[in-house]
Amino acid sequence: MATNASFPPYEMTTDDGGYEGIDVEIATKIAEKLGLTLVVDDMEFSSVITSVQSGKEDMAMAGLTVSEERKQNVDFTDSYATGVQVIIVTDDSPVATVDDLANVSLIGCQEGTTGYIYCSDTVENGGYGEDHVVAYPNGATAVQALLDGKVDAVVIDNEPAKAYVAANEGIHILETEYVTEDYAIGVNKENPALREAINTALNELIADGTVQEIIDKYISAE
Repeated sequence: MATNASFPPYEMTTDDGGYEGIDVEIATKIAEKLGLTLVVDDMEFSSVITSVQSGKEDMAMAGLTVSEERKQNVDFTDSYATGVQVIIVTDDSPVATVDDLANVSLIGCQEGTTGYIYCSDTVENGGYGEDHVVAYPNGATAVQALLDGKVDAVVIDNEPAKAYVAANEGIHILETEYVTEDYAIGVNKENPALREAINTALNELIADGTVQEIIDKYISAE
């Protein structure tokens, strides 16, 4: 399993050097159903898709949003969770809605994420242009840049966003969502049998409530 273990609560490291989170637990259950042992490989988020595409990794689970661009490189299973991209700003920021992002100088995002793809797209396509977006190695670095005044806002997934806001004073999440998207598992296009096997196991885990139990363990209903 290729992942980027700095995306709580989907994947993160444990104190003993292991891995935990929604994706890790679902992947473990899938592996058990297939009679396999899960091995988690932590890497830069921008390498997760290419590692599966090249055949180095069997599957990608990293809070991975299904997008047309990614479909060109890997095949996806059915969706198992919904992600929401949100906007983090400082408490004294004039940015109050998604529309206000058009008036800021710089937006911080994690490199390779859909947040970065959306924000850096052309204005005609609903983005703000590459000149107005700064890509950081991970969400924590982007949030630190916001705290340091280097960017005016950060666009990132809602669950890690809540963790970053809880850990840092002086910032908050806007009430208006940026975009909602589906998470799924990426598999090499040349291995349809593996995708089918993973999908069958995944849908069994969805049907018997296991996936929802895992999600509920990490994300409390609001």
